[in-house]
Amino acid sequence: MQAWLIWLIVAAVLAGAETLSLDLVLIMCAGGAAAGGVAAAAGAPPAVQVAVAVGGALALLLVVRPVAKRHLQGSGTTRTGVEALVGAQAIVTSKVDAKDGRVRLGGSEWSARAYDETQVIPVGSSVQVIQISGATAVVWDSSR
Repeated sequence: MQAWLIWLIVAAVLAGAETLSLDLVLIMCAGGAAAGGVAAAAGAPPAVQVAVAVGGALALLLVVRPVAKRHLQGSGTTRTGVEALVGAQAIVTSKVDAKDGRVRLGGSEWSARAYDETQVIPVGSSVQVIQISGATAVVWDSSR
């Protein structure tokens, strides 16, 4: 059997095994084996094939794997649902005080109350959402 075919089989086995581990180590080793296969197809001696395979795998492990893991894991800072509304701007549609009020937030109308119990926020004011408490937006009039 030709050397490049052996390298190709090794790469395929490693890539298949990666589907079980999902740690991005075996796929990088498969890339190194593929590089060894290219060296074999180019007619390099076995020692050079092994050196290319090891060097390719190390390069992939040290350079590509950390970047790939960062992309797969994400930053974790993506807020969704009501958490995404915290910090957003809203417009007061009905006077907001410490107990009651309404704001237009994210295209819909929300019940609201003032974060500062002494604030009374008039209709038309722009407010910032400090938190969401149940179905109520707790807002702050930063212009005061």
